[in-house]
Amino acid sequence: MVAHFPIDLTADGHIHTRLCNHADGDMEDYVRSALTRRLTTITFLEHLESGINYPERTWLRETDFDFYFQEGNRLRKKYKGLITINLGVEAGFNPSSVVSLRDSLSRYPWDRIGLSYHFFFDGSRYLNMVSRREENMTGLAAFGVDRVLTGYFTGLIQAVQELNGHVLCHLDAVMRHYPRLTYNASHWRQIENILDLLQHKKMGLEVNTSGFAIRGEPYPCQRILKKAVKRAIPLFPGSDAHHPDQVGRYFERLPNYLSSTGITK
Repeated sequence: MVAHFPIDLTADGHIHTRLCNHADGDMEDYVRSALTRRLTTITFLEHLESGINYPERTWLRETDFDFYFQEGNRLRKKYKGLITINLGVEAGFNPSSVVSLRDSLSRYPWDRIGLSYHFFFDGSRYLNMVSRREENMTGLAAFGVDRVLTGYFTGLIQAVQELNGHVLCHLDAVMRHYPRLTYNASHWRQIENILDLLQHKKMGLEVNTSGFAIRGEPYPCQRILKKAVKRAIPLFPGSDAHHPDQVGRYFERLPNYLSSTGITK
């Protein structure tokens, strides 16, 4: 049976700007790009991390978020009637800093809270699980790929349980640049647990189209998406744009791709 399960391809739910310190372009550049692509809604989902000690900052500071809301509200007024602009956050989970992260999330009126998990602590340092840098790749591999994957999915389970998020971002993007990555049976049980929690908490699952450029399909993969569809978990497309030209990227591929999961427009 085919499930009629809507996904709004006129809304890009995951956009970053230069404020995160590893993207290009001002907020207005992304708004203009979205208008060019005839999108009706965009959601800025800027990075928030707590308690992370890492050589470079890839997230916003409190002063950055103050500017973020000031500029976002200005753009809402300027482009009112042309496009809906949401101001959200991508909250990076840190098992050692849950209280602080929860406190940071309480300070602003987010339109959407996306949950993710980027930095793995190996006992002595934080390593970026979605980075292609050699020091991260070799450090994670030395710790043990299966142990990192288990820790990653355990962290996502805890994040969904303990934080009031709206959507889970790029579920299987962990170690995305590691060659021939595979999950064992225990990892798949963890993924099933995550999806059950999303269903129970009525949270959404992001379909992150940046994966098309890296592995030829979005995050999460088709196997996970099929499980999500069976649970009637809402799906939200997001480009994970880090440059204005990336807004809405690969959205045109989603209808055919998603049709194989049982979703029809």
